[in-house]
Amino acid sequence: MAEARTVAFHTLGCKLNFSETSSISRLMEDKGFEKKEFTDLADVYVINTCSVTDNADKECRQLVRRIQRKAPESLVVITGCYAQLKPKEIAEIPGVDLVLGAAEKFNIAQHISELTKGDSTKISSCDIEDVTGFHSSWSVNDRTRTFLKVQDGCDYNCSFCTIPMARGKSRSDSITNVVANAEHLAKHGVKEIVLTGVNLGDFRPPTSAMGALETSKNEDFYSLIKALENVEGIQRYRISSIEPNLLKNEIIEFVANSDKFMPHFHIPLQSGSNKILGLMRRRYKRELYAERVALIKTLMPHCCIGVDVIVGFPGETDEDFKETFDFLHALDISYLHVFTYSERDNTLAVTMDNIVPIHIRNERNKSLRNLSYMKLQYFTQQHSGQTRKVLFEGKDKKGMIEGYTDNYIKIAAPAKDKWVNEIVDWKI
Repeated sequence: MAEARTVAFHTLGCKLNFSETSSISRLMEDKGFEKKEFTDLADVYVINTCSVTDNADKECRQLVRRIQRKAPESLVVITGCYAQLKPKEIAEIPGVDLVLGAAEKFNIAQHISELTKGDSTKISSCDIEDVTGFHSSWSVNDRTRTFLKVQDGCDYNCSFCTIPMARGKSRSDSITNVVANAEHLAKHGVKEIVLTGVNLGDFRPPTSAMGALETSKNEDFYSLIKALENVEGIQRYRISSIEPNLLKNEIIEFVANSDKFMPHFHIPLQSGSNKILGLMRRRYKRELYAERVALIKTLMPHCCIGVDVIVGFPGETDEDFKETFDFLHALDISYLHVFTYSERDNTLAVTMDNIVPIHIRNERNKSLRNLSYMKLQYFTQQHSGQTRKVLFEGKDKKGMIEGYTDNYIKIAAPAKDKWVNEIVDWKI
């Protein structure tokens, strides 16, 4: 397929996927491919998948069908978490030509060069235990805020989660490489970097091929953020998401005193019931979570705190859900990302009893989304009349420009070209 010279991408899922798609795109452009919009006609379509929920799986199938109708002669490549977990299932989707697992996604150009439309679907995957390498990734040109991947994989065994099976063991970049990447991004005009990973707080020294630690044991997440603070040109950093048990007091205190790390944390909770947290195999109790929030708000009353919550987990009674609702209602947080539990193959949770009916799961989701709306309105109103610094992003089709304050309040204004990728003092 040597004549295939245009490629289009679509990303499902998390910020980590966006950073990897962007890096894969650059690799393909280096091989002579011209990047197209996913809505355009292209010789190759690449879908980088997620598999956290059933909807991600269904969306992947819908996208393939859409490509088949629009461009039946084009090559379709599926990679990402869904591709690692269920390669044979994906290969059976009509129109899919290539399925790339976790170890092969960055070798996509080589695989495409060996493909011909109409051949049987090729699967290039491996056991996730064999995935041990770390590939630096970052998103550029796709968003004003650049997502920089510094960690991958997870050693936790939460009973609902397939991510360790999709991405492998926890592994990290080195602080030296992360700083070099940040310096490279600064030279290209990037103002804000969002640090991303699967289990970001588990950032640790890289290991050599022999399994030995290559760097000092002091090379942890706290050491990383201290090193990034000194990179010239980058004005803002955000921590994308960090487990409450890994969000140490020293990290919170550092952010509180930092000129560059924004007062914004996203901290997964998943449940406000200690009983459900135990069934989920989470590594903390609600009391620790409350302590983390209290310290953040003591040091940074203006800080934005986002929370991940799962509703409808097996065994979650009405009383358990009320415990979660009341806990979140009382916490000084800013918004929620609410997920409805969905059964995932090969997880411990799928074998559990006391399944929550779908309609109750949906009701609980709606209840927490309403709470999130009220929390965000309250948080925003608290800052009404204040002047805060906003990093504006690109203009939309309606002539508006959007951006975020340091503490993650979304601002929209009539567009001015000079504001794009600039930090502006703005009265809320």
